[in-house]
Amino acid sequence: MSDFLLGTAALFGDWHTIFIFTSALIGGMLFGAIPGVNMLTLGAVMLPFTISMQPQHAVMLFAVIYCAGVFGGAITAILFNIPGAPENAPTCFDGYAMTQKGQAGKAIGAAVVFSALGGVASAVTMMAATPLIAKWAVTAFGPPEIFALIFFGLAVSASVGAKTLWKGWMSIFLGLAIATIGTDPVGGIPRFNEWSLFGASTSSYYLSAGIHFIPVILGFFAVSEVFTQAQNIADGTRERPQANIKLPSFAEFWSVRFTALRSMVLGFFAGVLPGIGATLAAFLGYSQAVRWSKTPEKYGTGELDGVVASETANNAATGAAMIPLLALGLPGGALTAMMLGIFQIHGMEPGPLIFINSSELVWITFAAMFWANVAILFLGWLQTKTVVHILRVPFRWLAPGILLLAVIGAFALRNLLIDVWVMFLAGIVGYLLRRTGYSAAGIVLGLILGKLGESAFAKTMQMLDYEATQFLDRPIAAFLLLAGAATIISGIVREIRAQRGTRMLID
Repeated sequence: MSDFLLGTAALFGDWHTIFIFTSALIGGMLFGAIPGVNMLTLGAVMLPFTISMQPQHAVMLFAVIYCAGVFGGAITAILFNIPGAPENAPTCFDGYAMTQKGQAGKAIGAAVVFSALGGVASAVTMMAATPLIAKWAVTAFGPPEIFALIFFGLAVSASVGAKTLWKGWMSIFLGLAIATIGTDPVGGIPRFNEWSLFGASTSSYYLSAGIHFIPVILGFFAVSEVFTQAQNIADGTRERPQANIKLPSFAEFWSVRFTALRSMVLGFFAGVLPGIGATLAAFLGYSQAVRWSKTPEKYGTGELDGVVASETANNAATGAAMIPLLALGLPGGALTAMMLGIFQIHGMEPGPLIFINSSELVWITFAAMFWANVAILFLGWLQTKTVVHILRVPFRWLAPGILLLAVIGAFALRNLLIDVWVMFLAGIVGYLLRRTGYSAAGIVLGLILGKLGESAFAKTMQMLDYEATQFLDRPIAAFLLLAGAATIISGIVREIRAQRGTRMLID
């Protein structure tokens, strides 16, 4: 409690920090709610500008954007049937159905209340659990366990954001392939740093340094969103609905209490898994709500329980996703992968020692996430009204501003024009991937976790004298590797069965 109070005092102790907190809160909520952009777009644009910030302010900025953006994505899911992020996808099932029934206000009100409750509960649990996990990680987690954990995270995240499991794995493998460009982490041997034109081969200093993840993130999440929304405008599918807000009554609140509590627990434990976090949490919360309901057939037709389950679970995962990031140095999703980039930019390494060496950074971040979730409860109604006004801005004016900020962000990173070209290339690829059912998030996770996983694997092989069978002598590493393998096998079996069932229906 004393650390939390010190973090709160540091958060609200000067106007500069208050300005960053408020801007992140409002920006995350608005970017999560505006069709065509989301919290990842804002994070991608802001990432290069964190170079000039103090580390605690930069990490706090993204933590607040994360909390506010997960909630903000519920607005687009409910009003437009467009989830602001993958973790808001289950909200579409019943939220948009409620909008079609003229109950958008009730759905948004439930999203406001239960997003705040799930986030606050997660923040409190995070403050209590993260230091304990960090202390345990000092002795229990070495390079073998970290590699096994990354393997498990990639195995679980392969099905996120893709139409099929095969396309999910192709997305992951593409990200892993991009991560190999540069130099070998052990011997420093150049890899894939040459390109040829008309038979002439040329070595590139840029490729020797590897493909930087910031231009790739800017392209996949900012530029590709602009292309996607431009396509929607050309097709005439972009609509501008009206919105209001109506908080749930006490009777409605009481009727969904068990759904909310169950989703809080599921959301927190799912959020700890690296590489998937809030997305798995939302689907788990929703599926369990259907499983335990007396009337499961009503889900998908405008059931309030569906909105509560999804939004409580995904917001409960926000605090949990910080645990693997801070305690183990592993991102729990796309935005926490950007936060890992902040640590790298400032020459810091997240892990157990960060609680000793940078306690101010940790506790100002914890305090900011707690108060950001509290603020959602009071700013939700204001956000909804603001979204209505912002939706009046023609997208042909909004899109150039997004692209301009993205170009500035990519170029400002290293003052290299080639970073801008990489960003636009990633934007085009990301746009095509979305249209063909592949996962841009999977590529980004493969790129970020691939570099970490290769480094951990190289250290592990040196520790184990290049005897891979010694993984089995380490219980945690063996369990995670077996769990990852089981996840891959079960996913393949389900995909094959689903394809067979589809063929039988066609026949």
